[in-house]
Amino acid sequence: MGGMKQQQIRRFEQSAVDGLGVRGFLHTPAEVGSDGLVLTHGAGQNCESPLLLAVATAFCEAGLTVLRCDLPFRQVRPQGPPTWPGCAEHDRQGLKRAVEVMRKVAPGRMFLAGHSYGGRQSSMLMAEEPGLVEAILLLAYPLHTPKRPIGTRTAHFPSLKTPALFVSGTRDGFGTVEELAGAIQLIPARTKLLSIEGAGHELLNLKNRETLPAKIAEQFWEFVG
Repeated sequence: MGGMKQQQIRRFEQSAVDGLGVRGFLHTPAEVGSDGLVLTHGAGQNCESPLLLAVATAFCEAGLTVLRCDLPFRQVRPQGPPTWPGCAEHDRQGLKRAVEVMRKVAPGRMFLAGHSYGGRQSSMLMAEEPGLVEAILLLAYPLHTPKRPIGTRTAHFPSLKTPALFVSGTRDGFGTVEELAGAIQLIPARTKLLSIEGAGHELLNLKNRETLPAKIAEQFWEFVG
């Protein structure tokens, strides 16, 4: 990854009659490369969250074309978490559509990334559809609800055959680094866990906000080779 600093950011929207439209912002590097990244948000956020903007900017500065997009549930519900039956499956199909759209923009390798709920749905999609992308980036994977370490969200891990880089804070209430390290051993694909000292579930804080996005991009690039 290089150090390109200029990029173009524009609103991106593609409607669809089946409710699986693609909406977000497209980051295009000054020197357009062939690789692309689809990046999405957590359950209580949208694609304009500070973390997503910072990570998308860092990856684009490194030469990737990045789409940070709203999941389908957020496209129809401006606020609040996804709660209705079938919502998660619909969100996964929306992510698949976003990947398909991005492959027309970036013809090289394609990667999928998500924060919290978005990461969980990304990993579940790849367990269902291996080969859809070359690798995934899971930011603050929500292993379990805070203060309830039973019922971990790992049922699909044994079916996940896509290389996965996990990024988790040492103060994340949705799962300790140690818990996550144990859980990812269920995954038959190549994995790596990047621990962020002092970070919570949002990952960014006053101490790391200037350096963490670039570190994530660098670590992911080393991971995918």
